[in-house]
Amino acid sequence: MQYWRKINSGNGKTVRLGAAAILFVAIAASAANADEGGLSFWLPGLQGSFAAVPTEPGLSFATLYIHPSADAGANARFPRGGQVDVGVDGRGNLFAFGPTYTFEQPLWGGQASLSLLAIAGRNYASVDATLTGPGGGTISGSRSEAITGFGDLFPQFALKWNDGVNNYMTYATGNIPVGSYDPDRLANLGLGHAAVDGGVGYTYLDPSTGREFSIVGGMTYNFENPDTDYKNGIDGHIDWAASQFLNEHVHVGVVGYAFQQLTGDSGEGATLGDFKSRVFGIGPQVGYKFEASDTTAGYVNLKGYYEFGAKNRAEGWNVWLTLAFSPAAKRSE
Repeated sequence: MQYWRKINSGNGKTVRLGAAAILFVAIAASAANADEGGLSFWLPGLQGSFAAVPTEPGLSFATLYIHPSADAGANARFPRGGQVDVGVDGRGNLFAFGPTYTFEQPLWGGQASLSLLAIAGRNYASVDATLTGPGGGTISGSRSEAITGFGDLFPQFALKWNDGVNNYMTYATGNIPVGSYDPDRLANLGLGHAAVDGGVGYTYLDPSTGREFSIVGGMTYNFENPDTDYKNGIDGHIDWAASQFLNEHVHVGVVGYAFQQLTGDSGEGATLGDFKSRVFGIGPQVGYKFEASDTTAGYVNLKGYYEFGAKNRAEGWNVWLTLAFSPAAKRSE
């Protein structure tokens, strides 16, 4: 069995596909990660290996389990609804799931796809104290909360192009704020505001050596939270991954990300000023592709990140487990 097969993309170019190439789409919700209340739309680590590689046309389905754990330290302060939380600690057990449809007919010489992802799970957060306003008057002591439910919805449109070992992509995604959210709660599964995100990506994939490198960069524009009059600034993010196939099924490698808030927070609820944040992460990954049936390919990926260099942001570690099924590549005759 070969690692890869060649197909014609309809524009005269050759596309090389992994037998279980997977489209990773954006999700949001974590425990203490950035912006108001420790939450940002883009969760670093969303994009991984093979991000820009075109996939087989048809319907795919992915399920992701994410376990974030972050601690901001006893004296770190985070704004939330006009108040200030001190000593934020959070963790979660989150599941993201949803379909992706990849079109067979080329669009602008590339391969188009549409995705819709939902999120559900349990989020936990605690604070050492809650203050009111910039004056710092204490209104409550230590407090912790947990919530189980559903989060927001995340549609995405992507275009991918192939040119030999080089693969390119562009994407647009956003947040539909329909998830469980209460501005007075410490733990939420919804953001409480809309957001749009877009970016570009590149994957180098050499079937002759089994080597791969992917990088995806983007920016997030956040709309104002109507419940708190808080508007997160524009966020910039880069996700990257590198891996080596050990055989036709298994690949191993490293993953990483960089997150930097580019403009400050604003609005009446932004009691700590612009509150720009940043964080970096790096860790290992292992993936396994398999034949689920004659017509369906499966893929499992496990990756983990250790965070460092955080500013105005909780840092810790997070683990991702992905299980995805997509149309199998047709066998070469």
